[in-house]
Amino acid sequence: MSETAVKLTRKDFISSNDVRWCPGCGDYAILAMMQSTLPNLGIPKEKFVFVSGIGCSSRFPYYMNTYGFHSIHGRAPTVATGLKCLNPDLSVWVITGDGDGLSIGGNHLIHILRRNVDVKIILFNNKIYGLTKGQYSPTSEFGLKTKSTPHGSIDYPMNPISIALAAEASFVARTVDTDVKHMGQVFEAAGRHKGTAFVEVLQNCVIFNDGAHAEVSDREKKDDHFLKLEHGKPLIFGKTVNKGIRMNGVQPEVVEFDPANPPQDLIAHDQHATGVSYADMLARFALPNFPVAFGVLRSVNRPTYDELLQQQIEASVKLGRGDLKKLIHSGDVWEIK
Repeated sequence: MSETAVKLTRKDFISSNDVRWCPGCGDYAILAMMQSTLPNLGIPKEKFVFVSGIGCSSRFPYYMNTYGFHSIHGRAPTVATGLKCLNPDLSVWVITGDGDGLSIGGNHLIHILRRNVDVKIILFNNKIYGLTKGQYSPTSEFGLKTKSTPHGSIDYPMNPISIALAAEASFVARTVDTDVKHMGQVFEAAGRHKGTAFVEVLQNCVIFNDGAHAEVSDREKKDDHFLKLEHGKPLIFGKTVNKGIRMNGVQPEVVEFDPANPPQDLIAHDQHATGVSYADMLARFALPNFPVAFGVLRSVNRPTYDELLQQQIEASVKLGRGDLKKLIHSGDVWEIK
């Protein structure tokens, strides 16, 4: 990622298009924070591209004063991969939702993550299909009654973070639309990461699944349910900062303590842990037994797909002009009569 002396502000990233989401939708906060964060990355505005699939969140490129593609349902990772490989100097961002990214485009999402293409992926998770008026999605809670599950969903929900980790994503983070400061910090960290950065944003759909994330966004409940991850610091949470997490054998457990005298055996967060087991343990923390983990769960360095591809192209060019006829008739060939 190249640095530049160009000074940009949020206004530089606001497009002239009217923003058309439902009043109170969490997408507004995500859009505003993205527009506020990009100037911090020190990248020229013309280098940014936003690619989306289909869904409420996928209107995002229209509202960014950058280049953008409103592409095909679930195929934004594919478009973004081609774009990044042919234009390595671009900062490419994918905007998707839990339906677009994990159902229709689930296969494409997995492969961009395992390849470690230098693309940033923001997945809006409202646990519902909002654009098509409220059908259950891959992240909907078990038992949720919707227009397509009138007797309650009998599907067990996906955990987007665990999916990303299973694909060996090099950067994985979670934030929530009601904590804009935290969201900005996560977006900036993702933007500075070299490789695929996957960010799950817990986003509220006020029309079809209002309050789906209330346990971690409600002011009265948040402190006891929100575990903020900070690299090198112990896992501590609670309204009075009196709870922490430690290992008991191979299992994590919550312990309560005097805030003036925290125990020494609490887990210290390591976002650079090489394996995915620790990050996946954090990803699976769930209420009511554990707080929900927010922040950067994993950030490791490894070569990116686009860099490796470019190296292969350069090596092939050095071999000189090829001979297609010779190639076709090389190896085992036979004639059918």
